Amino acid sequence: MEIIRTIKRLDEVVDTARKAGRSIGLVPTMGALHAGHRSLVERARRDNDVVVVSVFVNPTQFNNPDDLRTYPRTEEADCAMLEACGVDYAFVPSVEEVYPEPDNRVFDLGPVAEVMEGAMRPGHFNGVAQIVSKLFAMTRPTRAYFGEKDFQQIAVIRRMVELEGFELEIVPCPIVREADGLALSSRNVRLSAEARAIAPEIRRKLEQSLSLKAEGMTPAQVEKATVEAINSVEGLEAEYYSIVDAITMQPIARWEDAGSEGAVGCATVFCGGVRLIDNIRY
Repeated sequence: MEIIRTIKRLDEVVDTARKAGRSIGLVPTMGALHAGHRSLVERARRDNDVVVVSVFVNPTQFNNPDDLRTYPRTEEADCAMLEACGVDYAFVPSVEEVYPEPDNRVFDLGPVAEVMEGAMRPGHFNGVAQIVSKLFAMTRPTRAYFGEKDFQQIAVIRRMVELEGFELEIVPCPIVREADGLALSSRNVRLSAEARAIAPEIRRKLEQSLSLKAEGMTPAQVEKATVEAINSVEGLEAEYYSIVDAITMQPIARWEDAGSEGAVGCATVFCGGVRLIDNIRY
């Protein structure tokens, strides 16, 4: 595996691969890699001739400076994992390499970016669109892989691809969980022992909400009951729980209002001060 730190070198290897007719799989990450990332890389390895993984903590998608400062950075361990997974190129640039000057682009991401995370973290999705569009332009991938834990982000990236006219396939990949149900996240390393012990309750409360639908509750009623159930656990505080159309990300009033991909319930929960997200299909 080659570790690439410059856009110039990335362009060289991508150009060589494309001229040889080889497919390129891109896995964009912010590092602090875990088994969830590994599953994305393994899928990319199966699907493509060449696999590129970016490791870059993108400053433009953080609206909280403390969150950016405390985001875990484990480059040496990350590169060791990627090499073991058979990655061809790890793109590990500096902030100055990616942003030699400020990126002032504002994307018209529309309704998919205005709810849930978009409402709670102003500017976050525009920052995601900035960095992912840069990575797509640099790498020119055949396919790009994203985990479904960040469910809304996938919808936002699809919208950005439509806006920018990129020709590639977005491949969503299932959430990978710990044995006790906690969704794998780079933020999990920030959980104290006490917080880690209660964090799996998030998933349990989401699973319990499925029975509420079966009992005849409306989406709004299920949302309210699920927030109350999460908040009943000492140490957990729900920021929101929204049941939305799985494509448009818009709230639904009735279950039958969901489109062909159905409905998904998206949760953001503070656990011991650490902000965790999860979701469940209905």
